[in-house]
Amino acid sequence: MATQRPTTTLATLNWEPYVGEEMRNSGFVYELVTEAFKRGGYTPNVKFLPWARALDMTERGEMDALFPEYYSSSRLEDFAYSDPFLGGPVGFYVRNDSDIQFSVDPRINQLAALQALSQYKFGVVRGYINTDTFDSASFLYKEDVVDDLTNLQRLYYNRVQLIFIDKFVARYLLEKNYPQYLRDLRFLEPPLEVKFLYVVFSKKAPDYEDQLAAFNAGLKAVKRDGTLQDIYTRHGFREVLEYEGALENRRLIPAH
Repeated sequence: MATQRPTTTLATLNWEPYVGEEMRNSGFVYELVTEAFKRGGYTPNVKFLPWARALDMTERGEMDALFPEYYSSSRLEDFAYSDPFLGGPVGFYVRNDSDIQFSVDPRINQLAALQALSQYKFGVVRGYINTDTFDSASFLYKEDVVDDLTNLQRLYYNRVQLIFIDKFVARYLLEKNYPQYLRDLRFLEPPLEVKFLYVVFSKKAPDYEDQLAAFNAGLKAVKRDGTLQDIYTRHGFREVLEYEGALENRRLIPAH
């Protein structure tokens, strides 16, 4: 009789276009994470939950892990972070008829790039973490709203001149809700930052170290044999791979 594979119980959320119950194969992040666990020898059991509930249940050890998550040192006491994988670029959307551009490459000196834009009005989403430099830039005028879609509407009607948003989230929201806006709005290149995503494991799960090691091994395997690249490409996110070099050049967050 074959040895039964252990099961890992994972929490996630609907965060299109990265992961979603109604997306093909539940989105590229879902497919990548579950495939990496399978390669590592685990059977993944994924539950879609509101993010606050997912975070709370995982912290208390009722779920083994949750994904996708950004890195935050404030959570190291309760969670162990996996090796990272590429998410997407974040930065600003502007109107096409705007002459706004970066005078300094924000990937080299984000503070200087933002200081040169201080005459404009920025739209942000209330409670979101953006980049450390942008969030601490008190010299910028920022108006907050409840969600990204509202910010896209306000940008279209020129109530603000720039909005902070994930490039892929913006595209998804526009294509789904306001395709007529697509010709008038654009992402301001280059991005401020490319976000990396993680699976975070509850330190209250008795075998979290084994699961963490299994996932990391599986992630290496899907990168090595080209499966990772295939997943991104099939889901329409081939351009993410253009940022792949950044993953190797950035100091990786060690597992804790």
